[in-house]
Amino acid sequence: MTIRLRAHHLLCLLTYVGKGYSPAFTANYDRVAERLSRGEDVLLVSGPDDVCAPLLDEPEPHCLNESVVERDRLAAQDVEELLAQSIRVGASLDLDAAILARMRQAFSAGRVRKACGSCEWNELCSTIAAGGYSDTLVHRSASPGKG
Repeated sequence: MTIRLRAHHLLCLLTYVGKGYSPAFTANYDRVAERLSRGEDVLLVSGPDDVCAPLLDEPEPHCLNESVVERDRLAAQDVEELLAQSIRVGASLDLDAAILARMRQAFSAGRVRKACGSCEWNELCSTIAAGGYSDTLVHRSASPGKG
């Protein structure tokens, strides 16, 4: 299967430790983290994705806000530059161990953080990065073909 992600969630997954907007959101994100860790491919989408799904039942889901669309644009620019590959809607991405390590190193160094400036989770993510990502839920094996 394929996981549908919007661009800024490529950054969020780096520091995801099981905290979120609601119990339903967190339970869903835990499942997405498991799937990513097993090696499922990512399909980049515009707008709400597999992570956002539980928020769509809210009266005014923030995932539809223009500020979130801008966050996607900034994240796509940063990640595309870092990985030297297309981070556009419709592109596929295999988040293997090497790519995750590279993205986490760049995140810790502040090189892929433009999208994070106005995010309410920014401080938590900074703390997790400073702690070496030890409690994060998205992991990949370094072995080829293993997730």
